[in-house]
Amino acid sequence: MNTFNVVIVGQAGRLQYEALLFALSFRATNPTFKGKLYIAEPAANDRWHFDPRIPDGPLRDMLHEQGVIFLPFENKVFGEYYPNANKIECLTALPKDEPFVFFDTDTLITGDSASVPFDFDRPSASLNVTGTWPEIELYGPGYTEIWHSIYDLLGVDFTASLDLSQPDEYWRRYSYFNAGFFYYKCPHAFGKRYLEFATTIRDMPPKAIECQTLYPWLDQISLPLVLQSFGGGRDALPQGYLDGKISTHYRYLALFFATAPDEKIEFLMSLVGDNKVKKILKDYEPFKKFIFQNAGKKARKLFDQTALPASERMIRKRLKNHKLWFR
Repeated sequence: MNTFNVVIVGQAGRLQYEALLFALSFRATNPTFKGKLYIAEPAANDRWHFDPRIPDGPLRDMLHEQGVIFLPFENKVFGEYYPNANKIECLTALPKDEPFVFFDTDTLITGDSASVPFDFDRPSASLNVTGTWPEIELYGPGYTEIWHSIYDLLGVDFTASLDLSQPDEYWRRYSYFNAGFFYYKCPHAFGKRYLEFATTIRDMPPKAIECQTLYPWLDQISLPLVLQSFGGGRDALPQGYLDGKISTHYRYLALFFATAPDEKIEFLMSLVGDNKVKKILKDYEPFKKFIFQNAGKKARKLFDQTALPASERMIRKRLKNHKLWFR
């Protein structure tokens, strides 16, 4: 059995409440976990106009009770203007040469992580993704030209990254991942290359992407090339484990209550029954409304679980129309 560490990013505000829910779910389903559970915290420095650390108090105390190790790191490149890159800059604070799995904080762990068949020599990431980037202009470059230009910029094999079972100029032909989870055998090697690739795309964008929006997608634009450069990719991890029976990247509680299987809703509710937990999580208004009040039940009643809308956009629209879309 592989021994590895798990890391999420935690900071003051929404993420501190999500971090507690993550830790509660992880400990409930991984009682014999052999690795370490880290919460990476950005340090207060000149890249933040406020102290981003989780403040002292009952929530931080409860995280300690879950056996969490707080992992401070410095934002040297990004910071408040692009907090998505915390997942990049935190990696070199982890122990070198120890396999790791990163999860976005808005994730529930619903099964034993030791059952996931990770090959830490071949990194992969979440395929629970839609074609959010690039946005193809009518008379502009297509997917092939855009992605090829980035692979050329970074010296990574473009052809090897393609899924040739998908048609040319269809977004799924090109490697694209949700950065909701990823893993590798060494966080330092992965983090240094991830940072190098992200900053190179930011600072020296090829002509083919000059009309594209890099934010908030930069972490997801860079990730496929990092995976490919280390010999990983979309086929490195069997589907159905992460973003399946072992983890759920809920992102918005409205989406979770609207679409998650009954057993995952029941699992979430089982985590928050303790009065100490309830008192802490109620301080975050979306958790208060969706978990402890009626917003979650209202969201679920809007949908037939046996015939959900074909696209997330349609689900979001219905939730917004009923004023149930907030985070």
